[in-house]
Amino acid sequence: MSAQAGSSDLGATEHLRETRTSRRNIYSGRLLTFYEDDVRLADGTRAQREVVAHPGAVAIVAIDDGGRVILVRQWRHAVDRALWELPAGTRDSDETPARTAERELAEETGLRASQIRPLATAPLTPGYSTEVMHFFLATGLTDGPTNRDIDERMDVERFDRDRIAGLIRAGEVDVKTIAGLGLAGWSTAADG
Repeated sequence: MSAQAGSSDLGATEHLRETRTSRRNIYSGRLLTFYEDDVRLADGTRAQREVVAHPGAVAIVAIDDGGRVILVRQWRHAVDRALWELPAGTRDSDETPARTAERELAEETGLRASQIRPLATAPLTPGYSTEVMHFFLATGLTDGPTNRDIDERMDVERFDRDRIAGLIRAGEVDVKTIAGLGLAGWSTAADG
């Protein structure tokens, strides 16, 4: 494999580097900040990039003792419909990703996990956003109370592999759910 084909060698990517030369704040909201950046490409070409700054998030693949995955269904205004998703949420600035995972699992589902282990960390939509998603596997689940935000409404349900495959075939889940399930070793192929 050549150095440019893919490696962690930073020198292999210098021909792709973009250097920010200026930044304009377009909008700052409760959660997101929008910027317009001027950049200079490695060959000197100038371009503009739009960036959404996000504090980062977690997604939790919670598997019960029966081998079922817990999903939550909530309305997603941006796509104008309800989706089934892994429990997930935005990181608070003073929290580790693991602590955010524990908090979000409890808040959204009422479940506590005796074991939470990291699966992977990756940029979610790097074409325009700084959001990094931390994926976790949660097992040893016990019930407890939920503590949802005042504007959160959701259903909580347990799914086996066949039902999840059906949700994926029907387009009823988001991409973080498909990615998280795959990272946890669940086949996300919509066979059948």
